[in-house]
Amino acid sequence: MARAQHTVIAIDGPAASGKSSTAQWVAERLGFLHVDSGSLYRAAAAAMRRVALEPELWTEAAVLEQLARVRLVPGGRSFVPLIDGAAAEEELRGADVTRLVSRVAKMAGVRAWVNEQVRGTAAGHSVVVDGRDIGTVVFPHAQLKIFLVADPWERARRRLTQQLGRRATDEEIAEETDRLVQRDSRDATQTVQAKDAVLIDTTYLTQADQVERIVALARAVTHRPGETSSIDAERDFR
Repeated sequence: MARAQHTVIAIDGPAASGKSSTAQWVAERLGFLHVDSGSLYRAAAAAMRRVALEPELWTEAAVLEQLARVRLVPGGRSFVPLIDGAAAEEELRGADVTRLVSRVAKMAGVRAWVNEQVRGTAAGHSVVVDGRDIGTVVFPHAQLKIFLVADPWERARRRLTQQLGRRATDEEIAEETDRLVQRDSRDATQTVQAKDAVLIDTTYLTQADQVERIVALARAVTHRPGETSSIDAERDFR
């Protein structure tokens, strides 16, 4: 079977597992483009939050209507979402939007819209795509699939360090860990490891280490003649 002209690397994993920052770094190393599907869910939540203050009343139809205001456009080596034609990175990464992402992500119509946008954006490019359902639904035939995991406490510690710009207290980490565990439960159906994905536990890895590992796996796949599965690439890496 002939190799596809462009390469897709799919990165999945639970919230705060470092998918987006790792995917962006991997894309830069490989000269690929980065697509963060999670940013579209965040944009959906942010767009709804601007017009509806009671999330309990949000409906799938209402969210889909607001998605007409969202576009994914090139921004350097990544694609970034715009709301009403303007970037809103700080708003999208804020705590208020983060709390609402799962509410829109569980809506089947919204997931279908996001997946369509991601496929269309990635078409014709070699890409590193991270987010929800990437290796199982969006790109089931991706040349390399990665599933990142880490201990919830460590994920919470990393997230707070990034958000606060300082070392978090144990009490703060415990509270964030509880929020992440609850979100893991809500997101369970959209955070499933593909059967042919390479599992990487990053609990005791630096981000540089995990990037190096994924880059090595990607090069093993893209440089080998003929079709190669993620599992085969992992054997080569070892």
